[in-house]
Amino acid sequence: MSTTLDVSIWRGRDDGRFVHYEVPRRDSQTVLDVVTHVQRQLDPTLSYRFACRVGMCGSCAMTVNGQARWTCRTHVSKVVGSDGRLEVAPLAHLPVIKDLATDMSGFFDKWARAQGQFSGSRTRHDEFARVQPASAERQAADAGIECIGCAVCYASCDVVAQRPDYLGPAALNRAWTLVNDERDTRQTERLRAVAGDAGCHACHTQGSCTERCPKQISPTQSIAGLKRTVARAAIRGKL
Repeated sequence: MSTTLDVSIWRGRDDGRFVHYEVPRRDSQTVLDVVTHVQRQLDPTLSYRFACRVGMCGSCAMTVNGQARWTCRTHVSKVVGSDGRLEVAPLAHLPVIKDLATDMSGFFDKWARAQGQFSGSRTRHDEFARVQPASAERQAADAGIECIGCAVCYASCDVVAQRPDYLGPAALNRAWTLVNDERDTRQTERLRAVAGDAGCHACHTQGSCTERCPKQISPTQSIAGLKRTVARAAIRGKL
C-alpha cells in the first residue's frame, strides 16, 4: 500500500480542471480529511464546504471517484485502490461556484416548486394536533422525514442529468412526507405541483437515489407512492 495519495481535485468553475496533489496517507483517514489537508497545508485558495464533520449536516457532499458521497463519512480505504489515486469533484447537476462548492439554490427552489412547505390550520392558541404513530400514513411519512437536503440523491439521478427541470428525488420525497401528513391543508395544490411533466411521472425508477442516500431513505419508494396518489386523485377528478 502506498504511503501517499495521488489526489486530483477539481479547481475553478464549470470550465475548470483537475489539479493533482500528493497527500500523506493516514489510518482512518476520510476524504474530507484529505481535502482539508490540501486546503490547510498545500493550497489555501481551495474552496469547499463542511460543518459538522460527523454526518449530520450533509454540507460536505462531493463527487468521490465518480460517485456522490458525504466526504466526512467516506473513509479513503473504502474508495481508493492500492495505487493510492483519489479524484474529488463538486456534486453533479449543480452550478459550480468555485472548486468543490456548488450553488444549491436551484436544488432548494425545486423543494418550493414541489410545495415542500408544511401548511397547517392550527395556531399557537389551539391544542396540539395529534397523529397516531401506528397509522399507515404516519409510517409512510416516517420512512422519508430524515432527509437533510444534502443533494447526494439529486447528484446521482440520471433523470436530472437529462431533464434539468425535473423536480428531483429529494423534493419529491419531501412532498410525499407531506402528502401523508393529515395536518397539512394544501394536499390538492401539492399533488398538482408534482403531477406535471417535471414531477413524479418523469422518474424512470432506476433507484440510484435510493442506492446512494447516506440516510438509507428510499426516494424511489416515495416517488412511487406519489405516482399512485396522483393517479387516484386524477381518476376522482380532483386534479
